[in-house]
Amino acid sequence: MQSANANQATGDLAKARDLVLRHGWIATGYQILNPGIRLWFPEQGEAVAGYAAWGRVRVVAGAPICAQEDLAGMAARFEADSAAQGMSVCYFAAGSRLEDALNGSPGHAKILLGAQPAWNPAAWPGILSERPSLRAQLSRARNKGVTVGEWARDKAAADPGLRNVLKQWLSRRRMPSMHFLVEPQTLGRLWDRRIFVAELEGAPVAFLVASPVPMRRGWLIEQIVRARSAPNGTAELMVDAAFRVADKEGLRYFTLGLCPLSGLAQDPQAQGPWWLALIFRWLRLHGGRFYNFRGLERFKAKFIPAEWEPIYAICNRPAFTLRQLFAIAAVFGGISPFLFTALALGKAARLEAYWLSRWFGDRVFPARKRGGAA
Repeated sequence: MQSANANQATGDLAKARDLVLRHGWIATGYQILNPGIRLWFPEQGEAVAGYAAWGRVRVVAGAPICAQEDLAGMAARFEADSAAQGMSVCYFAAGSRLEDALNGSPGHAKILLGAQPAWNPAAWPGILSERPSLRAQLSRARNKGVTVGEWARDKAAADPGLRNVLKQWLSRRRMPSMHFLVEPQTLGRLWDRRIFVAELEGAPVAFLVASPVPMRRGWLIEQIVRARSAPNGTAELMVDAAFRVADKEGLRYFTLGLCPLSGLAQDPQAQGPWWLALIFRWLRLHGGRFYNFRGLERFKAKFIPAEWEPIYAICNRPAFTLRQLFAIAAVFGGISPFLFTALALGKAARLEAYWLSRWFGDRVFPARKRGGAA
């Protein structure tokens, strides 16, 4: 499914893409090519770091992309460059390689952000055979007429139907659009990504974007996007299709990405300060109004991962401070966290008012719900 779209990266983007395809091990590596992420290259050596800055903090997307033996040295050079500009560094969604490379390094603190499920695609047929409830969900979508196929990148990038699906999906989110490692606008930079589209009666109702993880011979499922009209089981049907293609192509790694605040991976040495633990606990218990932490974890867990990888935030300071937390929130929101929170509260209130009006209307005017006259 190669296309001309894959050749549109130029300049620093093309250089970064080449490095990711040759050295990308961390699951989030390809996401440094997303809009809004700055790129850093050392004066000598092969490496790139994707980051966003807020205040005096550079928030790195995962870790520097380079050969494994160079990782500690490239991280040190990036931190030195940052220090020369009066900035500290926070590696967000760092994996075990960076954690190992910096383990014991003076002046670094880490916290556990959550867990990332991982599979070998070859195990998928066996998993599916043991999960009748999952097979039932796939059948439910198929019985509704949903079909899933892989689209060429050029077709996907130009298709207005997919953009409409994305628009509908974003409109139903409880929070304003976030960016950085959850950038929704990927259709313009598919390049080496793979895209699976669910169709109903010839029209797209959902799509899945898989990004390459080259050094692990695998994919990160970066996006699963559904329109309102997508029947139940559509997301599972797209994941099933991606698993099957990955297995057919001999891939050995497959992940659905980070489950924030999940307790399914443990690291007693990455607990962070007490106040941060309280914030994380509050978000886990009460943050569902804005982000469905538990639902996301349940969705990914039902595919029975082979393992849950610990995912970290690592800063080049002796301990995490509110400055690092503020910077992380700011780069994801693209604006001040206080303003983002206000916008999120406003959007949540509008959505709940809309759903309440629909619920009330369906009961006062039941004929409307059936499509008849009131």
